[in-house]
Amino acid sequence: MSLAQRWHEIAGNRLVRSVGLLAGGTAFAQALMLLALPLLTRLYTPDDFSLLAIYSSIVGTIFVAAGLRFDIAIPLAEEEEDALGLLALALLFSTLSAVLALVVFMLGREQIASWLGRGTLGGLEWFIPAGIFCASTYNAMQMWATRRKAFGLIARTRLTQSVSAVSVQAGVGWWSGSPLGLMAGQLLNHGAGSLLLARGLVADCRRERLSPSVTNMRAMFVRYQRFPKFSTFEALANNAALQLPVLLIAAIVAGPEAGFLVLAMQVMQAPVALISSAVGQVYLAHAAKEEREGRLAAYTADTLAMLTKVGVGPLCFAGIVAPVAFPFVFGAAWERSGVLVAWLTPSFLLQFLTSPLSMSLHVLQKQREALMLQVAGLVIRIGLVVGAWHAMGGYIPETYAVSGGVFYALYLVVILRCVRLSATDLGRLLGKLSVPVCAWIVAGVVVNGVMRWAVG
Repeated sequence: MSLAQRWHEIAGNRLVRSVGLLAGGTAFAQALMLLALPLLTRLYTPDDFSLLAIYSSIVGTIFVAAGLRFDIAIPLAEEEEDALGLLALALLFSTLSAVLALVVFMLGREQIASWLGRGTLGGLEWFIPAGIFCASTYNAMQMWATRRKAFGLIARTRLTQSVSAVSVQAGVGWWSGSPLGLMAGQLLNHGAGSLLLARGLVADCRRERLSPSVTNMRAMFVRYQRFPKFSTFEALANNAALQLPVLLIAAIVAGPEAGFLVLAMQVMQAPVALISSAVGQVYLAHAAKEEREGRLAAYTADTLAMLTKVGVGPLCFAGIVAPVAFPFVFGAAWERSGVLVAWLTPSFLLQFLTSPLSMSLHVLQKQREALMLQVAGLVIRIGLVVGAWHAMGGYIPETYAVSGGVFYALYLVVILRCVRLSATDLGRLLGKLSVPVCAWIVAGVVVNGVMRWAVG
């Protein structure tokens, strides 16, 4: 096959086209966030990033379940009117969740500050409810855009988010150095994207004369009741397993350790957010049809192959080089974050492969299994972190990194069994992709050695 024919085949693949549209539009946004980090680490201290860790952990745990997971059902509904009813339900419960969070944080601010090992919440009581509302509403409207296959619009929202976040964080950091600037930027990250998606939603409804009704919302609540029953707790367990250990580290480990961990996670999440989330949205948009036509296993294998090609090698390279590169890029005070990147690499690598494919469990109506998996992950991650705290008194972030790798390995195995992708087919697939991955690893070792030699 000639190069021109091969390119035509790749360009004609709908998965590649859709992912390319999302990832291409998101690439600049993620690059902007990464380029801003060396500036932000010089405007803010590791202790400031620890406050950001608390905010991000609480909001990150709650927002994904604030809409009772009706947002996940939006791309699966067969009729546009039903999808709009599901969106209305998601937005309604997102608003109620944010109001409830505001009441809890206002009434219990002193007790919550004590639990977090701080004398005061320092503005968190206002930012956290607002963050939950903005993030959950963006999540819901993004699913509407995913249903409409408006991947270009989603990509534009991500650019808007990044510009808004970086502008506020850098501006406040330069002007006053207040750690509230970090949280305000995170808040606008979702809020700005929601406004852009809302414009698209209104245009869709006007064009097709759609409007939500209470009767339809009630019907959708009953029809999709498995999502609030199972997926809500699954999402809480999933995000709690990821975020609560960070909150524990901020509360129990003295000093800026949580800040170091947050920077390491932000750097590693960049490729995951760029490719994995884009693939996940495209996978969900087409997976229901592929399942109805009996091709979900093959579709999942194609998606896994794409993820392995574009992400596994670069992630390995980053993990090998990070311990030496971080002091140069972010400043000498952040060397510890580079070490944590190396520990986090296996976890993020497996998360990169697993997260997009996890939507297959919803397509297969296996919400109960997904819930059990996430509860197991919560137990594994919290249990290992607390165990390291009591048994060793140290290496807590490292233990958190290892626990993530264990969980995502288990998750990936269960997904592949559910979609009936055999071990033989999987081995054959990964065998074909081993050479480029090994090349990235060798390159990382060489670069690491050269940088150490240059420093020494």
